[in-house]
Amino acid sequence: MKPELLKKFFPHIIAVTLFLIASYAYFSPLIEGKKLAQHDIAMFIGSAKEIKDYNANTGDVTLWTNSMFGGMPAFMISVPYKGNLLAYVNRILEVGARPASFIFLTFLGFYLLLLVLGINPWLSIVGAFAYGLSSYFFIIIGAGHNSKIHAIAYVAPMIAGMIQAFRGKYFAGFALFGLFFGLNLFTGHPQITYYAILIMIALGISYLITAYKEKLLLQFGKSFAVLAIAGILAFGANFSKLWFTYDYGKESIRGPSELTHDKENRTSGLDKDYVTGWSYGVAESFNLLIPNLMGGASVTNLGEDSETYKMLKTLGVPNGQASSIAKQSYTYWGDQPGTSGPMYIGAIVVFLFVFGLFAVKGVNKWAILIITILAIALAMGHNFKALTYFFLDYFPGYNKFRSVTMINYIAEFTMPFLGFIALKKLYDNELDKTAVIKSLKWALGIVGGICLFFLLFGGGIFDFVSASDQQLKQSLGFPDELINALRSDRASMLKADALRSLIYILLAAGALYAFFIKKIKPYYFIAVLGLLIVADMWVVNKRYMTNDKFVSQEKVQKPFTPTSADLQILKDPTLDFRVLDLSSGLGSAFNDATASYYHKSLGGYHGAKMRRYQELVDEHIAKGNMAVLNMLNTRYVIQQGESGPIAQFNPQTMGNVWFVDTVQIVPNADAEIAALNNFNPATKAIVDSRFKKCIESFSPSNDTTGSIHLTEYFPNRLVYKSDTRTQKVAVFSEIYYQKGWIVTVDGKEQDHFRANYVLRAMVVPAGKHEIVFTFKPKMFEVGKSIDLASSLLIILVFMGWLAFEVKKMLKEQSV
Repeated sequence: MKPELLKKFFPHIIAVTLFLIASYAYFSPLIEGKKLAQHDIAMFIGSAKEIKDYNANTGDVTLWTNSMFGGMPAFMISVPYKGNLLAYVNRILEVGARPASFIFLTFLGFYLLLLVLGINPWLSIVGAFAYGLSSYFFIIIGAGHNSKIHAIAYVAPMIAGMIQAFRGKYFAGFALFGLFFGLNLFTGHPQITYYAILIMIALGISYLITAYKEKLLLQFGKSFAVLAIAGILAFGANFSKLWFTYDYGKESIRGPSELTHDKENRTSGLDKDYVTGWSYGVAESFNLLIPNLMGGASVTNLGEDSETYKMLKTLGVPNGQASSIAKQSYTYWGDQPGTSGPMYIGAIVVFLFVFGLFAVKGVNKWAILIITILAIALAMGHNFKALTYFFLDYFPGYNKFRSVTMINYIAEFTMPFLGFIALKKLYDNELDKTAVIKSLKWALGIVGGICLFFLLFGGGIFDFVSASDQQLKQSLGFPDELINALRSDRASMLKADALRSLIYILLAAGALYAFFIKKIKPYYFIAVLGLLIVADMWVVNKRYMTNDKFVSQEKVQKPFTPTSADLQILKDPTLDFRVLDLSSGLGSAFNDATASYYHKSLGGYHGAKMRRYQELVDEHIAKGNMAVLNMLNTRYVIQQGESGPIAQFNPQTMGNVWFVDTVQIVPNADAEIAALNNFNPATKAIVDSRFKKCIESFSPSNDTTGSIHLTEYFPNRLVYKSDTRTQKVAVFSEIYYQKGWIVTVDGKEQDHFRANYVLRAMVVPAGKHEIVFTFKPKMFEVGKSIDLASSLLIILVFMGWLAFEVKKMLKEQSV
């Protein structure tokens, strides 16, 4: 390699090396062969067990599973979309083991974005650390939200492609935007993609305004067309995944309900109370700047120097017990039901963002500010109802996503984005003395002033009362003195972190000013700023994502241990039945996939349960309606006994399929779900009037000699044998989902319909017959071709652009 070329690539080589070192230094147990224990990944393993077992044993791919919620599409859990070639690109980019590879990608993506903005490579390295070390990213990794951090990793390079296109570099823009937008969609987290699109809309409007002012609308139109075509290809590469997500979404809790009660809480997507269940408090937004403003995570180790520990000792609690209680102190006192930690962006990053608001000119700055303020406001959820409900009711797609606090990710992106644009102007001497001094004063006054305010007055303006305090009193018998000591510790945490943030702001401001007046050299300034940012973020992140969360690979791969109840049920030779696990309570049953690992469960863990099934849970299962449990073929209920979980056999279960004597036609969903009260599923089927045509030929008879039973079970194929003298209506204890399930009688396709709100039913002709239900969504094969063609085009364009750039570079070097 020529010296000139080596010199050009040297900072990039150092950048990649530093990103790798930092990623693995933080997650150092990976080097020892350990794996991170993540709750949501364990739940995924439980929910996907039947799917993966079937795929491995047959070489086929099942698109349906009965392991959760009575049955749901497997493509919402784990299905390989083999047509999408971007999977191979992602495999190349994910260097090393997860989760270090996620953080590495996040560093690298933002580094690329800053390079596109023309920022010095060494300063871009610092910017990458400022973005990639955001506390939120490490908190979601700890929780197991892998698809979320994976999607986040591809947002920055995607926006880099957008910027290239709007700057008139169409080839580069198409290549980068198409590839990284496609990869972002590939990760399977539409909510992050949605927020990224909001950022791009804001930036796109700013580019449109600029183009209008500068009479460059034609160039803007070309840029938009390039991005639109690249975007269509990105969607095309992920067509199968996106189609099935969209199509199923209409039947899930993210789609509208047919029930008419609770209208004020309904939207065309998720219910308002569900969306806003986790909402930031108004003051809580300041934890973007001061991490322990609201007590940090729900549970914190306060240590033996805390007021809580001292009070425990005063109350006569033994050392060991006092220490144990102090290590598990309920410190969070914000508005959310609980939290794994604050969305701390970094005191220095917030300072640089405000510095940028004064130092940077142009429309882009205002677009960034507006979308940042909007995100922070929307994250307040039910604490800012007027804005939140307006968006839920009228803004396209917004009501499809829960946990409004997540929209703060927009600020996680925009703040370092604008902050380092401002640093570029400072570093490149594009700011005069007046602008720099003014911007520094305002940034220091606003951001430092906020920290100083909370340091001096935080203890007086807040009461530090948490919703958990009353529970501690009632459940654990905490006396008032101990609760007051805990509140004192919460106040101390606020003051300590307000001071901490203020110190980092003062040090960063001092470094900026010293660089501006040329008291320190550029590379020393970059090194100092980088060290300050890394020191700030690394220490805070280690509060929430620590090495003790790593365990052996075996524990991660096999996170569950069967209980005696599980082992008892597994001995049952019956071909197919369901289990309701209430050993940890009713609420846990429908938010836990442990039972799904071993059984076909009525419960499970998923953010997009079928809407009708969730309504059945709310209206009947949660209220103990045994008729509903019986029709769902609930053969066992696991309860908590004195010595552990016990399996209780249910002799009343209806089994896999049965004939009914009568059919009750009801006019709508309200009547259908109400009719499940006080009904006998053995004799009656409740059917919505929309399916009336399906049973026009049925005439009830007194014949009770007919029989029907399941003879073969696979998750995507069910075979039954029937023998009747007369025509009968059969109810199948399987979840009704018309978008893919087909039924044949002796090889000829027949109609089936919904009964009892969620189950399948059909008219079975007289005689002996073989009835086969098969799940074969037609779009799966069609989608595979679209995925393949689109992803191949994206890769070819990107490789073409890469070859063009290399050729151009070599040509320049040869001159």
